[in-house]
Amino acid sequence: MQGNEMLRRRMAEAGLTQTELADAINADLQKAGYDATVSDRTVRHWLAGKTRWPHGRQRAALEALFDCPATELGFVPRRPSAEKVSAIPEDAVLRRRFLSASTGAGLAVAGGTASPATAQNRVGMSDVQRLYSKFAAIVASDHRYGGKVTIETQAAALAGEALSVLARGRASHRVRSALYGCAASFTSSAMWAAIDGRRFDTAQRHFDRAASLAAMSGDTTIQFRIWSHAGSLYRHMARPADALAANDVARHLPIARRDPLFASLGHARHAAIHGLTGDARAARQALGHADHSYERAALEERRPVWMAAVRSRAEIEELALSTHLALGRYEDAEAHAYKSLALLGPNMQRDRAVVTARLALALLGQRELDAAVETAHTVLAGSLFQVPRVECLIRKFHEALHVLEPTRSQTALWDDHVRNSGRGIW
Repeated sequence: MQGNEMLRRRMAEAGLTQTELADAINADLQKAGYDATVSDRTVRHWLAGKTRWPHGRQRAALEALFDCPATELGFVPRRPSAEKVSAIPEDAVLRRRFLSASTGAGLAVAGGTASPATAQNRVGMSDVQRLYSKFAAIVASDHRYGGKVTIETQAAALAGEALSVLARGRASHRVRSALYGCAASFTSSAMWAAIDGRRFDTAQRHFDRAASLAAMSGDTTIQFRIWSHAGSLYRHMARPADALAANDVARHLPIARRDPLFASLGHARHAAIHGLTGDARAARQALGHADHSYERAALEERRPVWMAAVRSRAEIEELALSTHLALGRYEDAEAHAYKSLALLGPNMQRDRAVVTARLALALLGQRELDAAVETAHTVLAGSLFQVPRVECLIRKFHEALHVLEPTRSQTALWDDHVRNSGRGIW
């Protein structure tokens, strides 16, 4: 007995699991005034070919849901006269009209009342996968180039594309949630690009939009990223109370309780915020929790593309560097800087520039002026100096160097580097 590959393909295109299909059919039956008669087992029999021609009410619900005759779903009539049944009886037509007007049933139209042309479109997981492949490219660009306005603009535009896919066709609950999650992911990348570019007002607007989209998606993974980014945003804005509150939202999401790697990132970012407030005890405690969680994490498990530097531990070390630097623990900061640099992937050029700039500050704090100036010069002469977060750190180095040793030869050497760089920023 052959299975029903046509139905299986239609379900895959719509992003429907067996349970979701059963629920959608039952919902349609109940709205039409009938009992819910479809179970997971019923759907399995359809897919296995054991049931070649469903009961009339189930068949009508299937036809209304997928907007096509039952024969186009791989079902075979018991007798030639039964072909007439697949012409969609009146109650199925009424149900189809109801489905087109309803936002809660099966493959409901997202974004308002659909035109007849729009009603023919179905949105599936292939659309989601196509968009997420673009998300990976955005993350890679962020790692390589940092907070450019072009990256922010591209990410925001792709979020709009994800929402337009929702608006032009019908989608299952699963696909609809995935598309909202996709839009939230792109918006969170736009938010991070704005943070990296120190465009904080713009970042706040992206955060508001991203948080709303993530809530509609129900995806706690992207919710974690967005609230964790919010903590970083407020930390960079010197608003530690807001930063701690936002990061607490991320740390208490189910994904952080379920996956120690997410928990590790949450604790490490909490430590960096405590470093900003000067609370050394809380910062050390948070870093200890980050280490413990990281040791428990199953690193071989698949994670989102934006977690790459966390899985390699490079980002955990970078946050520890930031924490110790803020607390004035310069030797510890230097040690974490070298660890982070050793763990960063070759494509993570923006992070390498940020860590190197902080390393220069850690060396300066230890009065190792020659090494500090040489290290800062590699950033000044690099291609990523124009990233505002990197420029801000080098400006801080410049000011600290002149306060520390205003007459030393190292200061004169640094001033020559600045003049020869042609940056024209001081």
